[in-house]
Amino acid sequence: MILYTMMPNELIFPYEPEAVGKQQMITYQGIPLLVELTDQQQAHVVRIVSSDPQHFMNEQICPGAKISFHSIQGLSAMQ
Repeated sequence: MILYTMMPNELIFPYEPEAVGKQQMITYQGIPLLVELTDQQQAHVVRIVSSDPQHFMNEQICPGAKISFHSIQGLSAMQ
């Protein structure tokens, strides 16, 4: 999408510090992900942080997918 406008980026894409505070980098099955914590038991995948094209084909971790912490095998938080 191309957006042609004279408006500054801050007006079109406002910064939301509370949304950034909920995001966390994790490793799920060896794949680095940026997730947003929705509650204590689930996370919402925001971005796949990998250079391997096969990781983007995995429907379980596509952006927008929800991951349950109870069913996760191979989860680790990256600090």
